[in-house]
Amino acid sequence: MTVMDTVLFNDPEVKGLALEALEECTDLQAFGRRCLEILLNALISAKADEACGAAYGERSPERSNSRNGYRERSLLTSVGDLKVRIPKLRTGAFFPDDLIERYCRVDRALVAAVAEMYVMGISTRKVEEVAGALGVSSMSKSQVSRLCECLDAEVGAFRRQRFDGVRFAYLWLDATYVKCRVEGRSVSQAVVTAIGLDDTGHKRFLGVDCVDTESHADWRAFLADLRARGVAAGKDGVQLVVSDAHEGLRKAIAETFQGAAWQRCVTHLMRDVVGHIHNKEGQGLAREAMRAAFAQKSPIVARACYQRAAEEVMKVSRTAGEVLLEAEEEALAYLAFPASHRTKIRTNNVQERANREIKRRTGVVQGFPSRESLIRLVGAALIEADEEWSARCVISKPSLAHAWRREERPAPDEASVLEARQVADRIISTAIDPEEGQG
Repeated sequence: MTVMDTVLFNDPEVKGLALEALEECTDLQAFGRRCLEILLNALISAKADEACGAAYGERSPERSNSRNGYRERSLLTSVGDLKVRIPKLRTGAFFPDDLIERYCRVDRALVAAVAEMYVMGISTRKVEEVAGALGVSSMSKSQVSRLCECLDAEVGAFRRQRFDGVRFAYLWLDATYVKCRVEGRSVSQAVVTAIGLDDTGHKRFLGVDCVDTESHADWRAFLADLRARGVAAGKDGVQLVVSDAHEGLRKAIAETFQGAAWQRCVTHLMRDVVGHIHNKEGQGLAREAMRAAFAQKSPIVARACYQRAAEEVMKVSRTAGEVLLEAEEEALAYLAFPASHRTKIRTNNVQERANREIKRRTGVVQGFPSRESLIRLVGAALIEADEEWSARCVISKPSLAHAWRREERPAPDEASVLEARQVADRIISTAIDPEEGQG
């Protein structure tokens, strides 16, 4: 059982303090701040017990040190100012850097962004309210500068990290837009990110940048930087790149990750197809037909269902049907990879979730005062997510090894194709009209 588990589930004092906080606090934010303060102090105390070899006040032959009072520290977070009690030891020094860093990295970036806006005199009413809650209005320009320098070093190291010797099977690419001041004007900036799945089965953030537009040149420069830092292409490198159908991005992928297959996100494709249909009944038919096709495990049946779905969509909207037909190869690229990987690699959902987290983190600041402040906060959030991902394996290492062992399948014979079409007829008919399919 971890220290976190012990504190959360087995410490009656923590539970008692939390109940007291619930009774004392008049609003949800105050309760959240008090609970975080209680939890953080309890975790720090448990860490101190580990360092001493025994619990506080416990007589034990294994004790190697003992406490000698506390020193208080004020910690700024997004829920307000926390009073943290750091135990002092009789011999040696104790400071729980890992806990403090984990709980305040993103909050420091948020404070830095708000503080920068405040001292520049460009904050909005909402930001002023947040600044007041965080105590930012009392920070001097030199304090803001020191805070930014510390964060910039950490985020910069994260953005420059090298991946030599690490193989990445799959790569997901996307962008989300955030308001930012550039040359005195508030404009939308594209925050572009890359997520890779390494050879141990763990997701990792490989890169983040802020660009004016998602142009071919911007994407090419971003991907070239990944290559320069050790994200390899070719036989032992990235095998599949997942993204939407942005033309500049597609071209940049082909130029920088030669040999990798490209998977068009099927979620984005479905939206594109439905967007060309102007009645709800037709939209529903198209969605059900496409979902049925993408749900098939057999590559030959999946392809037959896809073609059959396109025929049905064509009856509703010729343009929508043509979009679906033309996208067949890139939409079904995932079928060349292990069946257990397919639900994870046929969509860009991993990036969609990351983008939602970026939006959540940046939502407090209506418009960032500079690109640097935007990258600072986003980078801090990605470091936090990257640390959480390091504890979760997405695909087992033995299974992932098959991503680099793709074999060309022989073309199916005529009888197999005919049988697959008959199966596809039943599947798609049932999907778009369950009663007809049963009949």
